[in-house]
Amino acid sequence: MENITIKVLASRLNLSATTISKALKDSYEISEPTKQRVRALAAELNYTPNTYARSLRTRKSETIAVVLPEIADHFFALVINGIESVVREMGYHVLIYLTHEDYEREKEILQYIKNGRIDGLLISITKNTITSDHIAQLEQENIPVIFFDRIIEQLQVPKVVTNDFESSYQATEHLLNCGCKKIGVCTIFADLELSKQRIMGYKQALKDNHITIDVDQVLCCTEDDKTYDQIYHKLQSVNRPDGLIAIVDKLTLPIYQACENSGLRIPEDLKVISFSNNPSASILNPSLTTISQPAFLIGQAAARLLINSLGPKYEQVQQDITIIPSELIIRTSTSLTNR
Repeated sequence: MENITIKVLASRLNLSATTISKALKDSYEISEPTKQRVRALAAELNYTPNTYARSLRTRKSETIAVVLPEIADHFFALVINGIESVVREMGYHVLIYLTHEDYEREKEILQYIKNGRIDGLLISITKNTITSDHIAQLEQENIPVIFFDRIIEQLQVPKVVTNDFESSYQATEHLLNCGCKKIGVCTIFADLELSKQRIMGYKQALKDNHITIDVDQVLCCTEDDKTYDQIYHKLQSVNRPDGLIAIVDKLTLPIYQACENSGLRIPEDLKVISFSNNPSASILNPSLTTISQPAFLIGQAAARLLINSLGPKYEQVQQDITIIPSELIIRTSTSLTNR
């Protein structure tokens, strides 16, 4: 079987290889009738471009890497969909790497990426990532880096986030308006910037409403196997909250389970809000009030920034911080009750 190359197409059509290449790329330099002839023959002969050879010529792999802490989280699944909706249209391929919340694995992955052939990196860091040297090394190798969702604030690269401070502030005010007097917040990420921003928003809302901040109402469940026990004991304590904000969706199930096992009713005894994109929020019993994050849009925005940074305008996007607002969706878990 004949290997169909650009040279074969050029010979069959009596055109130069350069003309064939430009026609296949839809270049404005080539007339539409010539483009149609080239496309027709390429389709007839089942021509497939040799992306490896092209990458050697252009020094571009047409591949971007996406580094995630996990993929089971519905938020990150939507982010990936958003990323692919952009990069595929631009002719790029996506390689997905999972760190499994392991900082050392994150460093290993980035070292592998640095030594390989990718054009750019989209990354959401692990919950344990506290330094940026391994990420900054990619910048030094002229590999553009874009943060999304989980970021390192000090590293001067483009970032795409949601309005964590404002949305947590809004969630806290919503609980206050629902009659809550003792509002708690629960997190599993002590050091992540998004967690800090959400806790700051919670505290600011209490302060603005002249409510004393009780540090005991900030619950950090940093060990996965102890999360349920910590929440259960908190809800059994004398100083238990009557409203609770879950920083991440992972905390929703243990909160609901702890309430059921301790005899607390949602929303009568405890009103619950969670940051979540999970479709199951609406069918929980009771249905869950959520701060729904624009995960798909975050993925799209991050991908567009990366594609732009691969061109000559890279220096202009170095300092960009793109903020995409979240949305408070009110359901039964925070409904008003007679107390």
